Amino acid sequence: MTTDDLVVDTTHGPVRGADGDGITGTRTWKGIPYAAPPVGDLRFRLPEPPEPWTQVAEATSFGPACPQPVFPNMPLGLGAPQGEDCLRLNVWASSDTEPGAGKPVMVWLHGGAYVLGSASQALYDGHRLAAAGVVVVTVNYRLGALGFLDLSSFNSARRRFDTNVGLHDVLAALRWVRDNIAAFGGDPRRVTLFGESAGAGIVTTLLAAPAAEDLFAGAIAQSSPATSVYDRDRARRVAVATLDRLGIAPSDADRLPDAPLAAILAASQEVFDEVPVRNPGTLAFVPIVDGELLHDYPVKVAQEGRSHPVPLIIGTNRHEAALFRLMRSPLMPITPHAITSMFTQIAAEQPDLQLPTAEQIGSAYSRSRRRARLLSIATDVGFRMPSVWLAEGHRRVAPVYLYRFDYATPLLKLLLVSAAHATELPYVWGNLGVPKDPTLKLGGAKTAKAVSKRVRTRWINFATHAKPAGPAGEPDWTPYREADRACLIVNRRDAVVRDVDARIRAAWGSEMVSFR
Repeated sequence: MTTDDLVVDTTHGPVRGADGDGITGTRTWKGIPYAAPPVGDLRFRLPEPPEPWTQVAEATSFGPACPQPVFPNMPLGLGAPQGEDCLRLNVWASSDTEPGAGKPVMVWLHGGAYVLGSASQALYDGHRLAAAGVVVVTVNYRLGALGFLDLSSFNSARRRFDTNVGLHDVLAALRWVRDNIAAFGGDPRRVTLFGESAGAGIVTTLLAAPAAEDLFAGAIAQSSPATSVYDRDRARRVAVATLDRLGIAPSDADRLPDAPLAAILAASQEVFDEVPVRNPGTLAFVPIVDGELLHDYPVKVAQEGRSHPVPLIIGTNRHEAALFRLMRSPLMPITPHAITSMFTQIAAEQPDLQLPTAEQIGSAYSRSRRRARLLSIATDVGFRMPSVWLAEGHRRVAPVYLYRFDYATPLLKLLLVSAAHATELPYVWGNLGVPKDPTLKLGGAKTAKAVSKRVRTRWINFATHAKPAGPAGEPDWTPYREADRACLIVNRRDAVVRDVDARIRAAWGSEMVSFR
């Protein structure tokens, strides 16, 4: 392939990519700006188009990762230095993909509790997915206070703040994909938006956002905290706490955009650590119902049949909470005190709802040992039940495919982590062992690779045909319907199971959709 073959004209200017590693037969374009650097007056504001350019820009290395604090118990290799000029995306395509080829597109949103992560993490290298016939796009979006701090109640004649700017970043990236992906060989009418954890939370949130209409034709939500979307009152309390850490009075909030970046990150880290201790089961920086981009809670919108009618894969890992226990993270309520406190706060905030008590919920898990019971409750309140509630609603407007990822290597079982939060990621991307992944050290590589092949085949077939068919001979993954509530269990072998969540659905009840 010649150098000229790697130059693609985008709506903002031409970019030159690079050949792949010669083994997978792919090419990449990295660090493409989809919005202007969100600095100066653009801090805490909606993304603006980048300045156009006429000379060919080199797109051979990742752009900056969005600024974020360093959490010692959550170490991440970001794949790039941090910097505020971070609203960049990356594209992978197979070497034989020509402009206008019309291949399905998969747009990835990374996880990280809305405060961590980047599109350049080695785990999200798109070579293997692209080699299988899709065009892959990974997206950076603003994080933490810079992306999810709601300062709108402090608007004044001196300064205006926008809400949900991290969500708006993703919408800007999706509009870029709509306008440009055909030049990279993708089909803008066949875009699947997929993500994990906070990235999946953005996916399920955008299913309820009118502004996202027609920007994607399918969605995949892996371990979505779908109910971690708050109202403006809670968001204002977080904003006040952040300003307090910075020594800025609410009346002087217009000074915040001029604060040193390091100070903003330090303050946001303190608030991020404190919020789940004070309010178990909650995060500091999340999407909010602002009445502009988001008019109501995503699960409520889905249950009322008002979510975007696109096919959806949604599911969780069997032992989500085990990762948070391993990291000693306060993000999930995994102690008796935290769980009791969480239910007490829910009851105080929502007195009109007939909510089950902590004791009633606990009785549904009575067959488990104490530690396993606590982890199961945390897994279900944080991830499983929000996903099931959303599936119950969304199935009324489009096909929904529910899954549970159960597979764990021998080492993960030995560490009592098993199928914990995020452990499915290398299987989806086909990047087992990257980077320096120790999970295969006690064996299991052959089985793990077979699991990965099945998962990738189903994800790619969903992006291509809107149906997640597996390899030949694998069970037919049928949609989630009231008659059987089919769920794909991913383990050493795939199995489609009828209403696997019946017991916990009965325990939590449908009204817990209001849990936030």
